[in-house]
Amino acid sequence: MTKKLFLMRHGETLFNQLKKVQGACDSPLTEKGIQQAHLAREYFQERNIQFDHLYASTQERACDTLEIVTGSKNYQRLKELKEMGFGSFEGEQQFLQPLGPEYFDSFYLQFGGESMSGVQKRITAALHQIMAKDDHQNVLAVSHNGACISFLQTIWQGDGNELVRAFPNCAIFILNYADEKFQLEDIIDPATKQSIL
Repeated sequence: MTKKLFLMRHGETLFNQLKKVQGACDSPLTEKGIQQAHLAREYFQERNIQFDHLYASTQERACDTLEIVTGSKNYQRLKELKEMGFGSFEGEQQFLQPLGPEYFDSFYLQFGGESMSGVQKRITAALHQIMAKDDHQNVLAVSHNGACISFLQTIWQGDGNELVRAFPNCAIFILNYADEKFQLEDIIDPATKQSIL
């Protein structure tokens, strides 16, 4: 039987607005971020999508987003869903980051950051463990841009260069799960309620 995972990026934060590097560090949702979460809530409500289990990264921006989207405080926080840690580069301006993803590991590791492969391993294992549970049929998990991209790289079936590296805040990744495998069905931008796949 096919199950559904709705994986989301959190709403816009102060650091997103200021264009600062934000991984392990945290900043609050902006008014725009709160509105984005409300639009995601409307998306689910309009389609009568109900969740049997809720998960969020332990970071405040993800928890706050989930609480707005669902109206619930009854969910599980998982460290494995956290964003990539950028070490002492946290809080720096984004324009100082290297341009290509091939530079990420060598660049951030020199600042005591986390490797992309490490992020990929932890989030992928966590999502498989979540969806393998018998009573998990329709699940919402709120995470982060880099963590979501790391996971998508493990299931992407097209040209790797076509995989977008930055998704809108509150982007919804709709995934099917069957036979211990994920398949990406669609990516929705709640602001437009349109597919961005």
